[in-house]
Amino acid sequence: MDHVVRTRNLTKRFGRRTALDGLDLDVPPGEVLGYLGPNGAGKTTTIRLLAGLIRPTAGSAVVFGFDAADQYDALQRRIGYLPGDFVAYPDLTGTQYLDYFAHLYGGVERSRIDLLAKRFDLDLGVRIGTLSRGNRQKVGIVQAFMHDPDLLILDEPTTGLDPLMQREFRELLRETRDAGRTVFLSSHVLSEVDAVADRVAILRAGRLVTVQSVQALRATARRRLDLTFAGAPPVDRMRAVPGVQELSVDGHTAHLVISGSTAGLLRAAAPYEVTNVLSHEADLETVFLDYYNG
Repeated sequence: MDHVVRTRNLTKRFGRRTALDGLDLDVPPGEVLGYLGPNGAGKTTTIRLLAGLIRPTAGSAVVFGFDAADQYDALQRRIGYLPGDFVAYPDLTGTQYLDYFAHLYGGVERSRIDLLAKRFDLDLGVRIGTLSRGNRQKVGIVQAFMHDPDLLILDEPTTGLDPLMQREFRELLRETRDAGRTVFLSSHVLSEVDAVADRVAILRAGRLVTVQSVQALRATARRRLDLTFAGAPPVDRMRAVPGVQELSVDGHTAHLVISGSTAGLLRAAAPYEVTNVLSHEADLETVFLDYYNG
């Protein structure tokens, strides 16, 4: 199968409001796709459409060759889904809740559940209603991963987790990808997406802005450079370099913002005795803000 997820003109309206507008997106097997956008961009709507929980107003969402809206039952054992507003039955213990879902999945090895619980330091004998927010989120993570699904659909999965558990979760995502499974990851933790995603899709106001590899996005992003010279910085020469968008001088140091490659800038500056170069490498947050603000 060329694609685990394929959407065409996927559109969802709630009354007069268009939450998702004509989404065309392909996700191949074995990929972690980071799905980004500000609040209200349509990320959760997309995820609910892919999970078969709501029907599109127009277009289609095809998952493993099945229409997500009409063939929900055929997909459920192959999908692990964690909603952004995860809520479990508060009167059940973690064991009771996960046993219930294991039955729905057609059976899950108890050792697999116990291994995930141990990995996330989760006590399954405690009633879910008495757990902290972070520990309730761990129950949701175990529920999504415990049957080793071919596709993980995750909406803000690390909400409430402490930094150590966030790191453990990132490692679990890498293992999932390395096993050939696919992850559709929506997150506001951009460093998390930066660390694990192969590609990133950026959504704005219900429309897809771009889909690129993380490396390609970084290569075209704006970055900041501080160049210190032995003498006065060659301001006019640097300002003429393609891609230079901002330039200010503090003594012998030039502070620049440049998009794309920095090679031309460094060539222009080299004859003027550069004594120090400080590069503030672009990260995914910088890229996201550039697309959002632009």
